[in-house]
Amino acid sequence: MPSRTSPAQEIWFLTGSQGLYGEETLKQVAEQSLQIAAALADASDIPARVVWKPVLTDADAIRRVCLDANADDRCIGLTAWMHTFSPAKMWIAGLDALRKPLLHLHTQSNVALPWDTIDMDFMNLNQAAHGDREFGHIQTRLGVPRKTVAGHVTDPETSARVAIWARAAAARSELATLKVARFGDNMRDVAVTEGDKVEAQLRLGVSVNTYGVNDLVKVVDSADETDVALLVEEYADLYDLAPELRPGGERHDALRYAARIEAGLRTFLQTGGFGAFTTNFEDLGGLRQLPGLAVQRLMAQGYGFGGEGDWKTAVLLRALKVAAAGLPGGTSFMEDYTYDLTPGNELILGAHMLEVCPTIAASRPSCEIHPLGIGGREDPVRLVFDAAPGPAVVVGLADLGDRFRLIANDIDVVAPPHPLPALPVARAVWRPRPDLRTSTESWLTAGGPHHTVLSTALTSDHLDDLAEMLRLELALIDEATTPKQFRRDLRWNQAYHRLALGL
Repeated sequence: MPSRTSPAQEIWFLTGSQGLYGEETLKQVAEQSLQIAAALADASDIPARVVWKPVLTDADAIRRVCLDANADDRCIGLTAWMHTFSPAKMWIAGLDALRKPLLHLHTQSNVALPWDTIDMDFMNLNQAAHGDREFGHIQTRLGVPRKTVAGHVTDPETSARVAIWARAAAARSELATLKVARFGDNMRDVAVTEGDKVEAQLRLGVSVNTYGVNDLVKVVDSADETDVALLVEEYADLYDLAPELRPGGERHDALRYAARIEAGLRTFLQTGGFGAFTTNFEDLGGLRQLPGLAVQRLMAQGYGFGGEGDWKTAVLLRALKVAAAGLPGGTSFMEDYTYDLTPGNELILGAHMLEVCPTIAASRPSCEIHPLGIGGREDPVRLVFDAAPGPAVVVGLADLGDRFRLIANDIDVVAPPHPLPALPVARAVWRPRPDLRTSTESWLTAGGPHHTVLSTALTSDHLDDLAEMLRLELALIDEATTPKQFRRDLRWNQAYHRLALGL
């Protein structure tokens, strides 16, 4: 399952006008809209191909292009610009039928006005300030979820905001066909990893189903010995192998079995077309180890993962892996574990039993083997590292019964203030914004999960665009958050989203 957005993905560029202006003016509209589309296509930060469509001047053409977009799997979203005045009643049928994300680009052909020569011909041709207000009105009247970006396309900030939306659109497109394999059920008696899989398929598009662990074990046990040997060689090239895991070492067989799990798990996922999966230490069937190294490496290759059967986090991780493809930084499964409550320097230490993605590593990971106190299996192999410092976001997906809620927190990953020689797992240390007290009180008030996705590649802006596309609630904890205002926002959100679901 590739981790990058596909070059076959397209963003269709629509331009609105009307027949009133005549052929000569419409020819100029087409030429200028081609230039705007080309400028977006040349923007290196937009991760999909921008495809220009002929200028739209009547309701039938508008409706048809929206229906075509719905039916074309390559199209992940539409960008619309009203170059001239396009009477908005023409757009009603098309916008009402549209099921793909929409970005309203409020721009114009020229940057500066030709003050010395401007005349009414120029005014009639270049009236996006007029036409886009008409288009904005009808979108609001119809309740169309969209992002609005104002500015000239040559402004890097404009293309950067379009790129953020495009990455969210790629994530939304991935969810529409995502298949998740759950190996066993979720951890017994745990509430937050439960969820309504039917509602998830209805609202998000994702299909979540359970497979017997021993179905996986059969594939693991039959893994090709050549594939296993090649993986062991790759481990030695990429990681610092603990002496006991090296060829001839007393635990080398454990490393080979970890490679066998990776080979078998990848085969199972590829054969079934799965983009995400879960495991559960309470249900390992005939597996000799809890999958650790295999899960870490598959996450690095773009797969979504959730521990203890947490399919919601697996879904979220895969979507955000797609959104982050090609960006610097990494995106990983994570869990809030414990705090340093030293006044003035409060920190969160995040980790998991084994499964943290090496895309967030600060340096070359070490490959180690240590006992694991739960699971009742042989000692598992895992990668050990510290996360690279830098700004990041942690986000969780919760099922509130009547809807899903995204909860996110802007954070700063920092280097551990002290070495961690006795903690044999990958980990991240971060300082939440605005501070630990506000962050944790707000997260708990929002019902946020303990399993999250941590990304040093994405920002809360990507999450905001994705939530708008999916019509999901996003409860964001950032530098400006106060507990009182956050509680009030949650109450307003609850009323709004319950009403919106009933419309």
